[in-house]
Amino acid sequence: MQAFIDLVRWMSRVSGVVSTLLILVSILVVCQMIFVRTVLGESSIWQTEFVTFGLIAATFVGAPYILMTHGHVNVDLLPLYLSHAARIRLALFASIMALGFCVLVTWNGAHWWLEAFEGGHVTSSMWRARLWIPYLAVPVGMGLLCLQYVADILCLLTGRGLPFGLKPEDGI
Repeated sequence: MQAFIDLVRWMSRVSGVVSTLLILVSILVVCQMIFVRTVLGESSIWQTEFVTFGLIAATFVGAPYILMTHGHVNVDLLPLYLSHAARIRLALFASIMALGFCVLVTWNGAHWWLEAFEGGHVTSSMWRARLWIPYLAVPVGMGLLCLQYVADILCLLTGRGLPFGLKPEDGI
């Protein structure tokens, strides 16, 4: 089980790196677009779509890393008033519900991606980007997020993880 948790954490770290690279490349493309428009006086064809797709992909692909590091917004008012055992139950409930949602999004995203892939769908712009490429970020990112939720649930069940990042002595 520890090997599975370590593998999922490694994949989540890789997804964080990929997400960071997507953001950096998007920044560079915006700078290139400004240069092309302002200095060269030419129009941009692909840059706006690339940046849009890149930032959306960074969001989906980076989600497992954010969950692993507890970087998401977390309202911990209720857990602060609960005992450690109740926190674990609440964290398990929340994680299982979130996992269910992520499984549904992964499943639907995979169908969406497959439809774009098999149908040869492209954007309506001059660039005519193949849509299966940016759409792939949804099932991949959400699938990795599902794995990270499973790893978090296993950590909670085995005592390897802290619910809401709160130690047993934390509270009001």
